[in-house]
Parts: sequence; C-alpha cells; structure tokens
Amino acid sequence: MSIRLPLLALLVFSLAPIFHSAAKATDRFALVIGNAKYPDADAPLKEPINDARSVADELKRDGFTIEIGENLTGDGMRKAFERLYGHIKPGSVVLIFFSGYGIQSNRQSFMIPVDAQIWTEADVRRDGFSLETVLGEVNNRGAGVKIALIDASRRNPYERRFRSFSAGLAPVIAPNGTLAIYSAALSSVMSDNGGDHSLFVQELLKEIRVPDLMAEETLNRTRVGVTRASRSEQVPWISSSLAEDFSFIPGARPSVSPPQQPPPRPDPPKAETPVLPSPEKPVVADLPSNDPLPSLADDPTIKNLTLKLVENPDDAGSLYRRGQVYASKGAYDLAIKDFGDTIRLNPRDVEAYNNRCWTRTVVGELQSALRDCNEALRLRPNFVDALDSRGLVNLKSGLNKNAVADFDAALKISPRLTSSLYGRGLARQRSGAISDGEVDINNAKAMDPNIVKEFENYGIR
Repeated sequence: MSIRLPLLALLVFSLAPIFHSAAKATDRFALVIGNAKYPDADAPLKEPINDARSVADELKRDGFTIEIGENLTGDGMRKAFERLYGHIKPGSVVLIFFSGYGIQSNRQSFMIPVDAQIWTEADVRRDGFSLETVLGEVNNRGAGVKIALIDASRRNPYERRFRSFSAGLAPVIAPNGTLAIYSAALSSVMSDNGGDHSLFVQELLKEIRVPDLMAEETLNRTRVGVTRASRSEQVPWISSSLAEDFSFIPGARPSVSPPQQPPPRPDPPKAETPVLPSPEKPVVADLPSNDPLPSLADDPTIKNLTLKLVENPDDAGSLYRRGQVYASKGAYDLAIKDFGDTIRLNPRDVEAYNNRCWTRTVVGELQSALRDCNEALRLRPNFVDALDSRGLVNLKSGLNKNAVADFDAALKISPRLTSSLYGRGLARQRSGAISDGEVDINNAKAMDPNIVKEFENYGIR
C-alpha cells in the first residue's frame, strides 16, 4: 500500500571505522557518516560517500580527530556514536556530519542506517538515530560546541509507506551551544544532483576554507551559496545557540564583514487584470469554504509546496509531495488530483501511480485504482508497494483469491510488510481458510497493534 509512508541486506562498506588522528586535533572530534547503499532505493545514492570523504579530509586539515563511516548498519552507527561519546572531554568541540536518508517522525529528525527495516512510523524510531538524542548525549558528556551538518533532506524510499507522512526534516531542539544546518528547508526535500558531490557540500567546502570566518558565518554563506546556485529551489535551514566564537579554521579571528544576503527575488510582472492559471497546467487546489479539513489551509508543508507550485505549476516533485500530505490528512480528492498531475508531467512515475491506486481504493474508485496499480507493476515488476496496494483493491472488491495472490507475492519480497500480512489474513478468512487467516491476522496485530484501525479507515472490517 502506498502512502504507508522502505531495508534488509547488510551492505557495509566499512564495518568498523577507525579514528584517524590529525595534527592539532586536541578537543576537536568529528563523526562523519556517508550512507549510500540502501536496499529499498532503486539505486545507490551517488553523493554521500564522496561527500563524507571530502568533508572528513577538510575537517582533518582543520584539526579535528576524525572517524569516518561508510554505508553503516544500525549496529555500525550505534558503535560509531558510542566511540564518539567516549572521546569527549569537558569543553570539547564535537561535530556530526551525516549524508544519506533522513526521516521526520514525532517532530524529530532521524538519521537512517542502511539496514533499517521501515514499514511503519514506529520502525523509524526503532531503527533510526534521533539527531536530538545524539546531540543531547554529546552535551551530557561535556562538549562545549556542538555542530550538526545534516545532508539528508532527500525524497526517501520509505515515505510512501507512512499514512502520516511528513516531508523532509523537523526543526532540531538542541542544547545550548549548538550550531545545526540542514541541506534544505524544514519539511522539504531535494534530489541528488547526480554529481560527485551534493550542492550543499560543494558550497560548504568552499566556505569552510575562507579564513577569519566564524562558524555561524561559514554556514550562513553556505546557505546563501546553495540558495543562489539552486535559484532558490534549495534553501538550507540553520539553527544556532552558540554562546562563544568558534571557527572551523583554528586561530581565525572574527570577521567584521556583514553576512551576505540571498539575492532578492524579481518582482512579479505587473498586470492590469488578474492573470488566471492556464487550464492545461496543474492548478493549485483551493479548499472550499465548507471544507471539513480546515487545518489543511494552515499546514506549513502544504503552504510551502503550494507557493512553489504557484511559481512553477510544472514542478512534479512538489505536486507529488503535496499529494502525499493531502492523502495523509484524508484529503483524498486533492491527493488524487495532485498524483494525476504528477503522472501527466511524468508518465513513468511509478510511486505516483501506486499512491493514486491506494488513494482511489480508499475512496472506492476500485476500477480506476486497479488500472493504476497494474500500470505501476508494468513499469516496475515486483514493486512490493504496488502489489500490496493491488491486494487491497482486490480485497475491497471481493476478489479474495486475487488478493491472497498479491499479498503472497508482496510478503515473499518483504516478509515484515504488516499490511500485506493482515490483508492476506482477511482474504483467507473470506475465502474459507479461517484458521490460516487467523494466524496471519494475529501475527500482523502483534507486529503493529494499529493495523486493525488502519484497515477500518479504508472501509475494511
């Protein structure tokens, strides 16, 4: 099932990263992680490994004692953090760089290891590493300056599995003496640019090497550089509670030069009459005055995505993400429209087909939903989420044998997919296999106690 807003094999490039000492490394410690090989993604990320290596090399030159980890599993990340904690002395400077996938859950941002098995939001908190928790532990160990450089605002392969999906990362609630930057704005995501380094790291490395800059100014200049280079499509987010001067380059003196500002946006063209959107372009959905979900109008993620679509109605990524948010909030008609416009712009977007299939199923448009799921599976055979979604279509249509076949196929690929396990149990019982169905249902409820309520929300009891 889509919108359930995906990890399995141990793909570890470096199982036990080693601390590399650098000259003048006293009291400066950095953990640098680049995670690229996530089994649930269509292909490895191209940037995190190179980014991590380049950042580690730069920090080593700046006097940090470095630990670098590549493609770390949950156990690898846990051990790496424990080693970092063990090196901290009172007053130390501690820096964390993470490049890979990150997920927002319960107003926290989680860094995801390569072997995480994420099917529900609870799995995020079980397998991911909360940035807030890590910074809190670093602070408790006595670190003075705490810096977090998080390049994880990517459209990830798990988001379609969460009904309560929230895009991007959440604001970090960090202890005093913390300087944090995300590579993109809160609750927004960007795609890898396909190059050797991410745009964020390109600009970061450029600014770190500028002499006599304090760290806050370094990151502010990084934000400005990314904003300009992306033409405001990507605007990093910064939070600071530093109470002392700190520079990446030891011995730097505070600069008196004023911080740069992002380039002003050009004024919109003046018109004597209102300019209406072209009917051939996706129109930003207005909520009716009697809308039963008035909170949508004030949702910050929807507001941000809608503003992007006002500027560029052909922004397929923003349409897709807004559809996700609408669906997670129960605004299914608006979600179906956004997924449809995404498909119009990119007829091979399998996630959009799958999500529209699931959303149409929830509202009872079963024949249209079946066509969407079949198209998603034509484009990507054995796409587990589409198999799961099609199983739901067949279950709701009363085609129980077909539903069992789809859920079986999904579970062969992902045995922990609770929705397929529960759906198969219901389909088996309705086909007369009462005891087999009961086993599936009980196993699914043990894995996710909320699965019954979830299916009830689909109109299935």
